[in-house]
This record gives sequence, structure tokens and C-alpha cells, in this order.
Amino acid sequence: MNIARIVVLTIALGAGGVAAYLASGTDSRPPAPVEPAAQIKTVDVLVAKADIGLGQSLTANDMIWQTWPASTASTSFIRRSDRPDAANQIAGSIARAPFVAGEPIREAKLVKADGSGFMAAILPTGFRAVSTEISAETGAGGFILPNDHVDVLLTRREKNPIPSGQDLVVSKIVLTNIRVLAIDQAPKEKEGTNTLVGRTVTLALKPEQTAVLAAARQAGTLSLALRSIADVNQVDVSSNDQAQPPGINVIRYGVNNPPAPVVK
Repeated sequence: MNIARIVVLTIALGAGGVAAYLASGTDSRPPAPVEPAAQIKTVDVLVAKADIGLGQSLTANDMIWQTWPASTASTSFIRRSDRPDAANQIAGSIARAPFVAGEPIREAKLVKADGSGFMAAILPTGFRAVSTEISAETGAGGFILPNDHVDVLLTRREKNPIPSGQDLVVSKIVLTNIRVLAIDQAPKEKEGTNTLVGRTVTLALKPEQTAVLAAARQAGTLSLALRSIADVNQVDVSSNDQAQPPGINVIRYGVNNPPAPVVK
């Protein structure tokens, strides 16, 4: 064996030893520490166990506690830490608006019936439920549904002051922006339908508006004009230069506005 081969073999053995040493040092190095995951603070919130319909009387079985991120839990939510027996306390209340499964229970959408009927329970404070007759012709062809807003029109025939002239037909808006509570005895829209033809409509009226509707009903024919959803919060302003039928006061209200002056 010549000297060159001996040198090459020595270098190879030395390099292999160095590599083995470095490899053993790398394996013995401790693993990098794993940072603990951030803990999300949660609270138990009372939610609807299944869909709850308008006017449904709640039982304790209709509600369950569900874990909710504390940062997104509204102050209106019912928390187990504050009211552990809330489900039993709320049982017997009536839903003034529907809940979907998993939706937090809020007492603003509930009302205690205290023995009253369904309509009295869901009727807003200060309002009266008044019904009047309608037909497909006077009720916008059945396209008026509960919770829509309408204008009430009075149409009546008046004698022409000219003896030989024909009678005059006069139509006036007597109430505006009125919420529909129910059609017949249906307080909500039926699934899969966009029309609801009935013979009676129930309206939510202020006390002074009830007298207007009663007088108009005796004076002629009433019709309902469906309002656009975009006009619900609009305040109606009309000129006062048109004389109103005797005994009929036109009262106009905006939903979130004080009543306008009564025009006689």
C-alpha cells in the first residue's frame, strides 16, 4: 500500500468521525420549548334549543346553556353566572319575536302573559288592536302580510251640489303608516307563501286612531294601501288645503317620531 492511499484513508476516517460527533451532539440538544396556546375566556349563555315561533309560550326545555366567547357576549344575554335558574324563571313567557336555534335568549323579545291572550301579550305598550273587514280588492290583492305597514283609505259617495249632476266619489287617506298585527287569526306569514287573503285585518292603533277608524268604517268603504319597507320610518307630510270628510280626522304618525298635529 502506497503512502497516498494511506493518507486518503486517514482523511476519510477523520471526516467520518467528525461527522458522527456532530450528529450525536445535534441529537442530544433539547427540543425548543412550545409556547402554551392563549386561553379564550368564555361564559355560559342561555340560547334557544330549537326554533321558537312568534307567540310561542316558552318552557324550560326550549332553552339550553351554551358556551360563548366572553368578548362577544352582549350585556343583554342571560349568563349562567348571573342567573343560574333563568330557564325556570323565563318559562311561561311568550315570544314577541321569533328565535332561531342557537340564538341567545333576550328578555326584550319576551313578555309575561300573566293570563292574558296572545294578542294582548305581543301588543306594544300604548297601542290598541282593532280589526276591520277587508277583501282581496281592498287588501292589496292579499299581498299584505303581518308586520307590514299600510295606509288606510276611505272612499265614499257624496251628493253633487248641482241637482242634475252625478254623485261625487271622494277618497281620502285617514290613517298612515299603520302596522298590521294579523290577517284573520294569522299573526305571522306562513312558510312558502307571499300572499295571505283574509276577510279581517287587525291593526295596531293609538287610542285616538281607533275612533278615526271606527268613524271611517261607518262613513264608507275602507281600503288598505301597502307601504314599501323603505318608507316605514318616513314621516308623512301632506298639504292641509284639502277638506276632510265631516267627522273624519286624518292622523299621521311616523314609527319613531311624535304624532303630527290632528288635521280636521
